[in-house]
Amino acid sequence: MEDRIRVLGRAFDILEKLSEVNSPMSLSEISESTGLSKSTAHRILSAMLDRSFVAKTESGSYTIGFKIIEMASTRINNLELLTEAKPFLSKITRELDLTAHLGILDGPDVVYLEKLDEHPNSQMYTQIGHRSPGFCSSIGKCLMAGMSREELEDVLDTCDFKKYTKKTITDRRKFVNHLRQVRIQGWAMDDEEYEDGHRCIGATVFDYRGLPVAAISASGSTNILTDDKLDETKEKVKLWAAQLSRQIGYIG
Repeated sequence: MEDRIRVLGRAFDILEKLSEVNSPMSLSEISESTGLSKSTAHRILSAMLDRSFVAKTESGSYTIGFKIIEMASTRINNLELLTEAKPFLSKITRELDLTAHLGILDGPDVVYLEKLDEHPNSQMYTQIGHRSPGFCSSIGKCLMAGMSREELEDVLDTCDFKKYTKKTITDRRKFVNHLRQVRIQGWAMDDEEYEDGHRCIGATVFDYRGLPVAAISASGSTNILTDDKLDETKEKVKLWAAQLSRQIGYIG
């Protein structure tokens, strides 16, 4: 274990050194600047090269790989998304008197990036960072509905389709048909499919490329999100998701 930690520390040393310079570094330069032998530096760089944490130029020098850039970009985009989303989440709590969520899809699960609750003492299951099964979440349904057939098949292969309530859709074929309707109507609903007595309506947020990157939702108990409130909630959540999409660059 100590050897693994030591190697990990050396890998971070290399990444930090590469990030400090404005040009690619040769193996000799990396070895000299980090105090590592050439053989050790080369072994670590080879492993990092395989995972795209470093890249190799035509001259054989090393530089920061696209994986680092991709990870940093994701973090920056999420921070921007959080900043831009908060006013719309506030509208959900103020105008609809419902709990607002911003979430993304990670594999088959929804991960909640933000939550605003008009009723802080309510016993809702979600918290920031909480994961829940996407197939019975309005946010999850929205994002799955925007996937290609291949992407969706890969995600559904990892879904357990557990029956949480009597309303949970547990049949894969029925769920795929349900997603077609979600795609057409532009919103999704969890109608007591994950928790009895709880409803949630979500709509997709698109980025500047037109890709579904997140979704916002309005949720509450069936005593609050009643049948006569559904139409208003659907229309406003769709509207605010569209406005948020435009805020982060979507043109459509």
